[in-house]
Amino acid sequence: MNLYFECNNGISGDMTVAALIDLGGNIEKLKNALDSMNLNDEFSYEIKDVLINGIKAVDFNVILKEHHHHHEHRNLKDVSKIIDSAKITDNAKKLAKKIFQIVADAESKVHNKNIDEIHFHEVGAIDSIVDIVSFAVLFDDINPNKIFISTLSEGTGSITCAHGELSVPVPAVLEIVSKYKLQIKITDNNGEMITPTGAAIIAAIYEGEKLPNEMIIEKVGYGAGKRKYKNPTLRVMKIR
Repeated sequence: MNLYFECNNGISGDMTVAALIDLGGNIEKLKNALDSMNLNDEFSYEIKDVLINGIKAVDFNVILKEHHHHHEHRNLKDVSKIIDSAKITDNAKKLAKKIFQIVADAESKVHNKNIDEIHFHEVGAIDSIVDIVSFAVLFDDINPNKIFISTLSEGTGSITCAHGELSVPVPAVLEIVSKYKLQIKITDNNGEMITPTGAAIIAAIYEGEKLPNEMIIEKVGYGAGKRKYKNPTLRVMKIR
């Protein structure tokens, strides 16, 4: 069984987790993994069905506890300790760390700082830790043979983040797609369609495989995005 990530309408951490859940990822295994990180005082999460342009998709939403809205900024070592503490497979730990390393390298480059100095204002925030660990657990559980990735689609304009106002694609996304030679196209959607976490997930699993001209689609998972553009939905397909 192979997986095809169709990223025509953007990609983010929560969208990939949601799509894999919709594809049949093991929710009980996911719950046990998140509980094992012992961060339940910092977050809760919900999984629900939503409609995007009339099509049912899964929404994965990490909810920060009230007293942790102004959460501490964690560096790569802090994040690695959290991942190591989780009761998940070695393969899932390896993948989660790889994704964070990709983001840390990109942030280090664009901010001209040593990687140990990078404190993840957003990526190291608890919601992104949950997204990345959740993705790694579900991906490891599905255990595909091959991975196929479509061209990534990005919007235009600018966004406001911890560093101020940044042009879209944001610098960390540009660094990741450049370093890992990911195909990208710019659409007329106004706003950010590719988050650094989303780009890092794709970079971590990208194998350079070309999508076959013909395939059997066995199942489709729809992951809902939360950004307000035309069709914020990631589709991931089981194919053979």
